[in-house]
Amino acid sequence: MTLATIRRMNEFDIDDVLAVEEQSFTIPWSRAGFVAEMKNELSHYLVMISDGHIIGYAGMWLIVDEAHVTNVAIIPQYQGQKLGGKLMAALIQHAKERGALSMTLEVRTSNLVAQGMYAKFGFVARGVRKKYYTDTQEDAVIMWCDHLV
Repeated sequence: MTLATIRRMNEFDIDDVLAVEEQSFTIPWSRAGFVAEMKNELSHYLVMISDGHIIGYAGMWLIVDEAHVTNVAIIPQYQGQKLGGKLMAALIQHAKERGALSMTLEVRTSNLVAQGMYAKFGFVARGVRKKYYTDTQEDAVIMWCDHLV
């Protein structure tokens, strides 16, 4: 298993996070999007580092006592090593330390691996956003964890 550390993301990480983004999503976020997130007082992002390189990241918005997950990504060559779970656990801990009581996210209906990981953290499906993903018009499952563990 890969040894990895997790820390808060900063503006100097954007290039490496963009590389993760491009490898992970068919419609990646733009540089401007991440620059804006770094300036947004509601946003909180973590990066995962292995061998001196960013291999993943996760982000959320913290609105009062609710955490809204924006993205969780691990580059493909590191997937399948439970690193997404480690990153999600760190994001949940970060949210709890800042007063979050619940957390929500959207996930592709076809992404059963991610849905299973989120379920292990206490997330349950609460609804569907029709045609949420613009690249494929795929629906998103809305998941909530009402009591962060």
